[in-house]
Amino acid sequence: MVTEENNDKGSDLTWIHNVPLKVSVELGQGKMTIRDLLTLGQGTVLELEKLAGEPLEVLINDRLVSRGEVVVVNDKYGIRLTDVISPDDKQDE
Repeated sequence: MVTEENNDKGSDLTWIHNVPLKVSVELGQGKMTIRDLLTLGQGTVLELEKLAGEPLEVLINDRLVSRGEVVVVNDKYGIRLTDVISPDDKQDE
């Protein structure tokens, strides 16, 4: 038998607020050979497949959830979300 009291506890999702998630922002991707990898050094420029000005991808637990642009806030990098991916769009990926 479900009582009013038990039903309230079942619908309270505050317990999930402290579940850790891995959030990452992908600037771009590239490919290289092991030979090229071994020659990397300070000042090396890596070419990425993304063009300058394209939106960055925000991933949570390796799943695309949003896109955005780089911003600087108090001398730290951040990302301004410009597009949030709907759950319906995620099924196509």
